Amino acid sequence: MSQINDKAVGAALLGVGSIVFAYYSVWTLVIPFVDKDHPARMLFPPQWYAIALPVFLLVVGVTAIFGFLSFVMLKSSKSAVKKST
Repeated sequence: MSQINDKAVGAALLGVGSIVFAYYSVWTLVIPFVDKDHPARMLFPPQWYAIALPVFLLVVGVTAIFGFLSFVMLKSSKSAVKKST
């Protein structure tokens, strides 16, 4: 029963990821060549966000990873000091 749930979650994540990838690809690769007054431009935010959003997510992700690693390293060094004394 759990394997069916895992497959459903995996399929949902794959579907959402594919839709996000297609939307972002159209936003960054096609929309810059569409006329400014075309109605399709209403479906997408300004082009500046196409760069700013991934950069922001990358900075937040890297900060979280290094924060977690430093927390684990500090915790392991404290436990090593306690064991040696």
